[in-house]
Amino acid sequence: MDAGRPTRTEAVMEAVRAKLASRALVAGDRLPSVRRFAEKMRVSPSTVVEAYDRLAAEGLIRARRGSGFYVTGSHIPPMALGEMAPKRDRAVDPFWVSRQSLDAAPSVPKPGCGWLPADWMPNAALRRAFRAVARAEDPVLSDYGGTRGSLAVRRLLLGRFAEEGLEAGPDHLMLTGSGTQAIDLICRFLLRPGDAVLLDDPCYFNFQALLRAHQVRIVGVPYTPTGPDTAAFETVVAAERPRLYITNSALHNPTGATLSPQTAYRVLSIASAHDVTIVEDDIFADFEPAPSPRLAVLDGFSRVIRIGSFSKTLSASLRCGYIAARPDWIEGLVDLQVATSFGGPSPVATEMIAHVLAGGSYRKHMDELRQRLARARQQVAGQLARLGIVPWITPRGGFYLWCRLPDGQDAAAIARRCMEENIVLAPGNVFSVSGAATGFMRFNVAQSGDAKVMDALRRAMAAGGRG
Repeated sequence: MDAGRPTRTEAVMEAVRAKLASRALVAGDRLPSVRRFAEKMRVSPSTVVEAYDRLAAEGLIRARRGSGFYVTGSHIPPMALGEMAPKRDRAVDPFWVSRQSLDAAPSVPKPGCGWLPADWMPNAALRRAFRAVARAEDPVLSDYGGTRGSLAVRRLLLGRFAEEGLEAGPDHLMLTGSGTQAIDLICRFLLRPGDAVLLDDPCYFNFQALLRAHQVRIVGVPYTPTGPDTAAFETVVAAERPRLYITNSALHNPTGATLSPQTAYRVLSIASAHDVTIVEDDIFADFEPAPSPRLAVLDGFSRVIRIGSFSKTLSASLRCGYIAARPDWIEGLVDLQVATSFGGPSPVATEMIAHVLAGGSYRKHMDELRQRLARARQQVAGQLARLGIVPWITPRGGFYLWCRLPDGQDAAAIARRCMEENIVLAPGNVFSVSGAATGFMRFNVAQSGDAKVMDALRRAMAAGGRG
């Protein structure tokens, strides 16, 4: 069946909803009998029964024994589009891009979002996995996840760690509900209000949003094309005594930069001298054409915690992350996850992930994705250059371009103007701890192909995208 077409049951439900919306049926009215509506819709009576049962579960109709189905008095008309639109007059802060991107309709261009378009993902492999999981034992469909998560997924991760030279055993690894939950658990485990946490400047904006929720002090270190500025890193660490340093090593977000061996060595040396724990978010690793230096590989798990997830490469709908760390910390983090989530991620999600990762289709998908992204980076960089927007560096891989705007242009003002045309952008200061990225913008090249994006940018800049 075409995945884009509704099922027969959904078609019956939509027909009833249409009658409710048009007031052809109002509160108290009796719905057509099952047999009569089945004949009208040209479906089986069992299909109508299932549709009516689902509508009853939603509270739109209710059954009366021996009498049929009736419209309830609690029917609410469909929301107007204006009511569903994201709020746009809020401050342009680290939550702004997330809310605009997550709440936007599928048709809205989102060059500021942090994920790939749905049709770039391995949907055929995911559907095969879904069918396989549907045939799984009942506990997979009904039970809680184990405290450390799926054994199959953990084995696959440990195998990948071994390939890159990272020595880890089963006691070094746990699965979490998402990559964001992995960071949240680490913060709950290691931080107290008022502690200092060091972030790259710029950095992934949700690092800042999450740390604010933990009421810690955020300090920044300037980021360079080879990693954090090590002289500034040493100065800030000595002065602020941060408990944690949170960073991306592979294809840094938002800059796309890659950590050099020399910088990695200096960062680990400084962290060791000042007892700083490093959280290395490795979520973009599979987008690299070849592996770059990793702090966890160089250090082991002495003071580095590795986290990651599958949302960028497989599906953001299958929520699952992981934490790799020293065993005694994993034990404490497992207890914390039980206390806050009562177990690991959904067995349905992890079984699907394991099914896709274990097959040969995943490596082929990533090979094709890297090639497709290389073409998109070149194409989008050329389109932006015609507007005077220039990438800070040319990344080795991934889907971000961190770009400098023409002199005098304010990224937040441009983002607001483009939002008026339903274009979601990511202005530089949502990524900057110091607020020093007014003239920068992050572009997702996989989401920038719509001609409306460049047209809206051109108009916003011509209108004076200045603060």
